[in-house]
Amino acid sequence: MKDLANAGHGEGKVAKAIEEQTSKLPSDLFLWAAVGAIGVSLGLKIMGHKHNALFVGQWPAPFLLLGLYNKIVKLQGHDQEENLDEY
Repeated sequence: MKDLANAGHGEGKVAKAIEEQTSKLPSDLFLWAAVGAIGVSLGLKIMGHKHNALFVGQWPAPFLLLGLYNKIVKLQGHDQEENLDEY
């Protein structure tokens, strides 16, 4: 593992900054955002706003992907690489 951390494949400054901010968010936030988007889309569909319902209905997948990214950052982010140097 230590060899991988020193292989010169570190994260860039922007990625580190994003990881620092996204790791502060609870992972279930993204799940609830996806469920909320589904509910809003359903409500819009019931109210007859077909195009808006389709637009909002496309949001759950990106929210869930962001949730996965958030979880990966917490488990395997750049902080993990920096902690490997201590061993």
